[in-house]
Amino acid sequence: MTRSFTLLLALVLLAAACGDDDDAATPTLTSAQSVSDGPTNSASPGTVTTEEPGALRWFASAPVPTPRSEVAVAALDGLVYVIGGFEANGSTSALVEAYDPEKDTWSNVTPLPQPLHHTAAVAVNGNLFVFGGYAASFSTPTDTVFAYDPAGGVWTQSAEMPRARGGHAAAVLDGRVYLVGGAVPGPVDAPVNIAEVDVWDPATGEWSEAAPLPTPRDHLGAAVVDGVLYAIGGRIEIDFGLNLDVSEAYDAETNEWTLLAPLPTARSGIAVAALDGLVYAIGGEGLVGTFQENEVYDPATDTWAGAPNLPTPRHGIGAAVVGNRIHVPAGGPTPGLSVTSDNESFGER
Repeated sequence: MTRSFTLLLALVLLAAACGDDDDAATPTLTSAQSVSDGPTNSASPGTVTTEEPGALRWFASAPVPTPRSEVAVAALDGLVYVIGGFEANGSTSALVEAYDPEKDTWSNVTPLPQPLHHTAAVAVNGNLFVFGGYAASFSTPTDTVFAYDPAGGVWTQSAEMPRARGGHAAAVLDGRVYLVGGAVPGPVDAPVNIAEVDVWDPATGEWSEAAPLPTPRDHLGAAVVDGVLYAIGGRIEIDFGLNLDVSEAYDAETNEWTLLAPLPTARSGIAVAALDGLVYAIGGEGLVGTFQENEVYDPATDTWAGAPNLPTPRHGIGAAVVGNRIHVPAGGPTPGLSVTSDNESFGER
């Protein structure tokens, strides 16, 4: 039995035992952390990483009311939504909670129509959309698209995806939603990665395909800067022993992918977000533990650098940008099934 299969089997058994299983001025990054091959623990929640005015730092915020991991995170109308995931007892969650950064408060939102983990969410045209994910174990990916109307507080099923997938990333490019990476059941229900990139136009409801992802993988992150989609990190067939350092960029005008400079620290279960024309890859997990690494990619130079570390190492996280900060709520403090209520943001004061 291979190491990868052993790790995968352990994850599935654990889930079952638990019940279900932009152009802007480039900011100055001070107090940069050195790149490493494993997790670091050099900061604490709320620690100011630099005193230089205008520099970027981490802030501790009001904790997530319901600790969860493997959540989807998206921003809409100034609120950060935390969607689905695993709860502390291992059950799959339908909970949706919204964080108001201005007030530093949380509110309850109408739950998802069904519990989901490893799903992906984006906001477009004034609505929140949730794509796919797993209903229970890693052998049950879904093809549903749920839409949330904040005005009415109602979820509806607005579409079906061309294929079911979970552990994927989603991003909005030119008003269309791109679904990248993920996994589906393969032989004997073992997960296999898919390369197809499905594109949904919410204005028409039509689906199309973009050029396939050159490196199929799951537990990756995605973000858009200046009309280019970036797919960062991830792993092979849900095995965090097979983490990748791959960074690839998609140009919709040419329908082509380009291999970029590699992510300095190979990891998966990460949060990826764009801020001030840069792409940040935050947190994650691997065989050595969970990661604090916060590494930043500059598209202008095709280079990575270290940024102030995530104060609380976590995986199974997402990120959303509101104003001048990246918000990273919830996640798992240890590899596999674990949860936390930590809620931290990165940016200027």
